[in-house]
Amino acid sequence: MAVLIPQILVAGLGNLPMPSTRHSLGQYVIDALASRLGIRMSTDRKGIIGQGVVTLGDKPISLVLYKSKSFMNVSGPSIAEVYRSSVKSPNAMIILQDSMSHRVEQVSVKLGGSANGHNGIKSIISALGGEQGFYRFRLGIGERGGTDAANFVMGKLTPQERNYWNEDGLDRVLDEIDKISRKLPR
Repeated sequence: MAVLIPQILVAGLGNLPMPSTRHSLGQYVIDALASRLGIRMSTDRKGIIGQGVVTLGDKPISLVLYKSKSFMNVSGPSIAEVYRSSVKSPNAMIILQDSMSHRVEQVSVKLGGSANGHNGIKSIISALGGEQGFYRFRLGIGERGGTDAANFVMGKLTPQERNYWNEDGLDRVLDEIDKISRKLPR
């Protein structure tokens, strides 16, 4: 009897022309995941994608990592295309997004629900025909502290923030992916 390996799509929101900014934190974490897990990323017409079978915890999972070339607010169609060609089940898709509503260095996991005003999430929900049952990993960037919100989110990640998302924050993201993979059929 063949053992099924669950497949999970992890897409990072951001804007490719603005790497290492708070607004592109989702894509930054995709790069950190690829580096840590040894998944080679390659460019296609609509995005940057990589796939590999990795062991999280004690179980193998097939992980698809994706960054859209479209700007975040219109990235839904390209993410939906990868979704339809890979996992096809909303609870096997994780979207990494920046969140000003969460303190710096916090990962908040949410399954389903509205976009809460996040235009990248709105674009994905629209491209999936209203489907909201996917996971969102809201990666805390903190509040703007007196700075204009647009300037704050477009600001570069500090060395401390980059270190966190390459180390402890990445460990937290991997732990949460492992928890989700254990809920999927094997």
